[in-house]
Amino acid sequence: MIPTVTPQGLRLRRLMFLLVNVASYGAMLAALAYGVGFSPLGLVVLICAAVFLPWSVLGFWTSAIGLYLLFDRRPVAAQAMPISLRTAIVMTLRNEDPARALARLRIVQASLDATKNSAHMSYFVLSDSSDPEIARREEAGVAAWRALDAQPGRIHYRRRSENTGYKAGNVMEFCDRHGDDFDVMVALDADSLMSGEAVVDLVRIMQADLRIGIVQGLVVGLPAASVFARMFQFGMRHGMRTNTAGQAWWTHDCGPFWGHNAILRIAPFRAHCRLPVLAGAPPFGGHILSHDQVEAVLMRRAGYTVRLQTRTGGSWEDNPPTILEYIRRDTRWCQGNLQYIRLVGMKGLLAVSRFQLVWAVLMFVGIPAWTLLMAILPLAAWVWRDIGPARQADLSALYGVFLLMLLAPKLGGYLHTAASGRRVARYGGLAKLVLGAACEIVFSLLQSSITSFTTAMFIASLLLGHATRWSGQVRDARAVSWGEAARAFWPQTLFGAGLSLSLLVVSPALLVYAWPFMMGCLVAIPFAVVTADPALGRWSVRLGLCAVPEDLAAPVEVASLAGAAGTVV
Repeated sequence: MIPTVTPQGLRLRRLMFLLVNVASYGAMLAALAYGVGFSPLGLVVLICAAVFLPWSVLGFWTSAIGLYLLFDRRPVAAQAMPISLRTAIVMTLRNEDPARALARLRIVQASLDATKNSAHMSYFVLSDSSDPEIARREEAGVAAWRALDAQPGRIHYRRRSENTGYKAGNVMEFCDRHGDDFDVMVALDADSLMSGEAVVDLVRIMQADLRIGIVQGLVVGLPAASVFARMFQFGMRHGMRTNTAGQAWWTHDCGPFWGHNAILRIAPFRAHCRLPVLAGAPPFGGHILSHDQVEAVLMRRAGYTVRLQTRTGGSWEDNPPTILEYIRRDTRWCQGNLQYIRLVGMKGLLAVSRFQLVWAVLMFVGIPAWTLLMAILPLAAWVWRDIGPARQADLSALYGVFLLMLLAPKLGGYLHTAASGRRVARYGGLAKLVLGAACEIVFSLLQSSITSFTTAMFIASLLLGHATRWSGQVRDARAVSWGEAARAFWPQTLFGAGLSLSLLVVSPALLVYAWPFMMGCLVAIPFAVVTADPALGRWSVRLGLCAVPEDLAAPVEVASLAGAAGTVV
């Protein structure tokens, strides 16, 4: 179950958390100001740092607290109360592979039936698919499922002809139609998978405390076939462990909502969590793309708590199989999060809720600031080529601290795994854990370099009035051709080459410091091709490189995925 804390204790922990973050942020800016001075160029550097540093500082302290809590974690006895809440298991689709998605929902159903707690469970497929052939296959798939089920009345399918309000509009329409028939709903995406025990655990939490409006379950990546997805989720698995534990500690009753693998209390959600339509046209007006965190702060404004469950197990999702798919997903989040700027001033929000909206904006706003800093690095190296040893030492130390803060969540997760023989065994042994961690850190530095430049370009396009579209995602591993990669990443390559050559001429020593954050751009095209290569993916699976526990000992739900998709349609 989820631990509680007194209001006084919560205020104290948030005050402490605020103080250490502000002190660290101020100290880093002061050290940078000493190193670069207050010339016009120095002010540009300071402004850039002031924008991108908060995300790193907050991530460091969140994961540091989380790491402490992980080592101090005590077993919590699960409550075995019978389930009485009427529960809707809701999966939203838009132009996804129907067989793939419905297979997962059927596995969730089978796992719930095995718990003997499914008497009050019903299943809803909510489609916004615009492709007629995909819609036909969805309908046929649900019909086939119903025909095989002993209780077909609990399985429902509905498709909207227009996806007004995107996924949030789809879910709210369900609440308007069926909200009186259910107490809670478990939200699933097309790539979601949950065990019956994980779902029942969420329902029990809601049943035990009527003040809870949303419980977000901890989601981890499923076993993957592509090198990109395997390395990405290996790092995410370890970074999220510390970050989530720390985030739950300081957000507490104002927790996050990620839109899926979570449970929501329908009545307050329906009454209080309708998203506003922002004035003006996209990209910053119109319907909100990133609905989840807005729904969380609206639920909290209504007096219900939003909690984050930090226990790992039984809740999975797919990660993007290629960097191209990762960028497609990330740009939609970027546009949606930037819309939050318009919502920070909403009446009645708690201070922590307003901060969470600002935090979500800073996640992306800091990226162009970092990219600009990298772009002016050759100029800075030339202008400050004669700074003294003390200022050089100051800047070198600051660089080291920043790099440590950036990697701290993952390093903490790797440390926590390595500290236990049982946990190490779940990842295939210490040698494979260390090898996977080393490969993933290099991978993440290259990947973040590429995506940072891409995000900066995307934000510039948003300022020019261009907007992204909500579409289906490619979730299965596939090859990326050299031509496709070149068309997507030639700007990154030019940026990386120009920056490398400039620094090589101006300050070769500085090139060594800059490489972790610019090398990805230089090798963006081969990176996209190699990390998506199916043959390399099969090799990494055989080797066990960046294997997650489900690769080595698959729970029944994960094992069922291998042959389930072909049985649905």
